[in-house]
Amino acid sequence: MKFTVLKTEGAARRGEFQTVHGTVQTPAFQNVATDGAIKGAVSTLDLQTQLKTQVMLCNTYHLHVRPGDELVKEMGGLHKFTRWEGPILTDSGGFQVFSLAKLNQIKEEGVYFNSHVDGRKLFIGPEESMRIQSNLASTIAMAFDECVENPAEYEYAKEAAGRTTRWLVRCKEELNKLNALPDTINREQLLFGINQGCTYEDLRVRHMQEIAELDLDGYAIGGLAVGEPKEVMYEIISAVEPYAPQDKIRYLMGVGTPGNIIESVARGVDLFDCVMPSRNARHGQLFTWHGILNLNNAKYQFDNGPVDTECDCPVCRRYSRSYLRHLLKSGEMLGMRLNVMHNLYFYNTLMERIRDALDNGTYTEFHDKYVDLLDTRI
Repeated sequence: MKFTVLKTEGAARRGEFQTVHGTVQTPAFQNVATDGAIKGAVSTLDLQTQLKTQVMLCNTYHLHVRPGDELVKEMGGLHKFTRWEGPILTDSGGFQVFSLAKLNQIKEEGVYFNSHVDGRKLFIGPEESMRIQSNLASTIAMAFDECVENPAEYEYAKEAAGRTTRWLVRCKEELNKLNALPDTINREQLLFGINQGCTYEDLRVRHMQEIAELDLDGYAIGGLAVGEPKEVMYEIISAVEPYAPQDKIRYLMGVGTPGNIIESVARGVDLFDCVMPSRNARHGQLFTWHGILNLNNAKYQFDNGPVDTECDCPVCRRYSRSYLRHLLKSGEMLGMRLNVMHNLYFYNTLMERIRDALDNGTYTEFHDKYVDLLDTRI
């Protein structure tokens, strides 16, 4: 497994990421299948055959709670369980522990909290997160980190970043042990560390310098896109990326809009994920090459045209805005499914066009043309 930078344009990077489950062309977007499925009735067969998906992202916390990571292991791991053949990244569960649990106790050993499903008491620490992800047998395991809500006091952000580093060391040691066990499904599971430090540039840089010394398989920036102005997010990315290892893949977690992605690629990010394309699609907000379209608007009631005249996805090739709006207003599941399919196809095509622009040395022109347009509401 290795990451290779094929070409650069400024800080932007065109690369390939080789894994045991296939090679990912980067920059790339991961389609979020939290519970092992894309919300909106989109199957892994759809992802593989129609939507240009390269990587699927599943969530450690949710799968641990239901159906249980031991059950998934019994079923042969996430790849066999979901019938997805490509790379899978599992989030560590850290974000959900802090965002979903109303009551949690953060200790040096880990986090004690109550399940959001049935209220039962749970504990997840670095070792537990690695064991769960090993049972899931994902391609990439994310390290267990402490997610701090923005804005945060400087001293607490500093303390949390330090704890995240200590937890990362424990994650690496535990995963090395798990990968050596004979009954481990994926003995070549990769580990990505997560950079934290809230919106404090000095904390972010110092933390990235610390975790870069651990020689991990990849490096992520977490704790952004959680309410801070996008300009602040861009400043943090620009400050941190020079200190990430140049020969390792870089992942910006939970981002974002098409414009966010275009700007972040320009700052050296290789990998993205976000629930936005599927979540917004289920409410009638569709991304197009002319801006963001809202199917709830009355003007589309008699519109016989496709969602996007520049899109060749299965939905745009066959269905009209009028029909999709009808399905949405009628509460038909088909409406959600088709809308989600369009948005995922759009995001994956966006990444494809970003890669083409980098290959051709025209990313600056691509950036200038689309960075604002794609985030503009029609």
